[in-house]
Amino acid sequence: MAAPVPTPKAILRGHKAAVHATEFLWRNERLASGDAEGYIVIWDVSIMRPKAVWRAHESAILGIKAWGPDKIITHGRDHKLIVWKLEAGDEKGLSAALPVEEVAAKRPQPWMTNLLEVNTMNFCAFGVCSRIATDQGIGSASSILVTVPNTLASEAIDIYEVPSQSRIHTVQPGKGNGMAMSLVLFHHQETLTLLAGFENGYASVHRLLENGIWITTYRSQAHSQPILSLDIHPSCESFITSSADSIIAKHPIPTTQQEVPAPFDPSNRIIEEIEASGETSPSLLSAGLEKQPAQNTSSSTSTWKEWEHPLKVVNTKHAGQQGLRLRSDGRIFATAGWDTKIRIYSAKTMKELAVLQWHKVGCYAVAFANVKTADPSSSDSTGDTGSQSQNVDETLTQAMVNTTGNRGQQTSVALRRISQARTTHWVAAGAKDGKISLWDMY
Repeated sequence: MAAPVPTPKAILRGHKAAVHATEFLWRNERLASGDAEGYIVIWDVSIMRPKAVWRAHESAILGIKAWGPDKIITHGRDHKLIVWKLEAGDEKGLSAALPVEEVAAKRPQPWMTNLLEVNTMNFCAFGVCSRIATDQGIGSASSILVTVPNTLASEAIDIYEVPSQSRIHTVQPGKGNGMAMSLVLFHHQETLTLLAGFENGYASVHRLLENGIWITTYRSQAHSQPILSLDIHPSCESFITSSADSIIAKHPIPTTQQEVPAPFDPSNRIIEEIEASGETSPSLLSAGLEKQPAQNTSSSTSTWKEWEHPLKVVNTKHAGQQGLRLRSDGRIFATAGWDTKIRIYSAKTMKELAVLQWHKVGCYAVAFANVKTADPSSSDSTGDTGSQSQNVDETLTQAMVNTTGNRGQQTSVALRRISQARTTHWVAAGAKDGKISLWDMY
């Protein structure tokens, strides 16, 4: 019998414009989506209903990230990066009217804590990490680092500190790359590291040395078209890129440059042969060589350059895959295709595992629910999918089931829905039709 065709668990309707960004928030209880008109919708995943809607930007949303339990970062093409303060209790004061609905008054916005003027001509979403290296990411960080394309030079990349909003670094990847198209910022072995994908198909790795100088440890052109998206494996040992072409490539994250031996110098070989022959009276040739300046010695020393070979390159035969995201356990990754399909791949073998098709128009964004596992850095572990949170919720649910009255029964149902929302391996895909499909995968 043929394998059953995957079907979405739910379809979230309400955006009037194409959905360009999706992100799970707050232990997967909420899903944030942003569209081409700048609207943000916060969905309650347990009941599949909107909880908060506002227009965050005057133009398309490029990226959304959660910062701790009470802040959301949005990045729009109106040259603004904004930090909003939003907790679950704050949703009551906001509108739940979806963007497709006509409202008489302007929808209220959450409290804006920071506004950073940035360059968004590149269509490049921001990257973010904590100010100080920590295993908790930006969840508990009081200050963060944000990376965006440089305001003046499209090839350069700026790094800002928030909340001070001061620019602390400018990375110069080199000329000829074209615009920066995708960025990831993180701490690797307590060293600030930047992954970048460019318009000419190059992907590069840049590390900040102790002396404040940025070096390029990896640079490779696996793609013939602009890189549309990239994401890092939870182990921080590799990253994957997708492009406007049909290639998907896995790249290493070297901590140092590679040593390149100096080219062969015949003069050094002549001196070595004379010394090996035991000749006591040097010839005129050898004497002349010995009198040469020390430049021969320096030319024989090794040089250092960036690594340039990807780990694996796969031609998927499907052009235009973007929004690439790796799941939190590192086992699989997904892409949103211009051909309307969401594709699931093995992060280890790079083989296609599933094709999810529901939308009739192109898909732009993908997000995975962050479900805790026993070993998130392992690409083969199945792990315990949020067992600690699930046990707590089941205990609360059982206590409410034992109570009497309709209120206790309703609360127990709500708790079960919340527990399911937290522990399901959701895949959320946003498309040009303004709809979001929710899938339960593996």
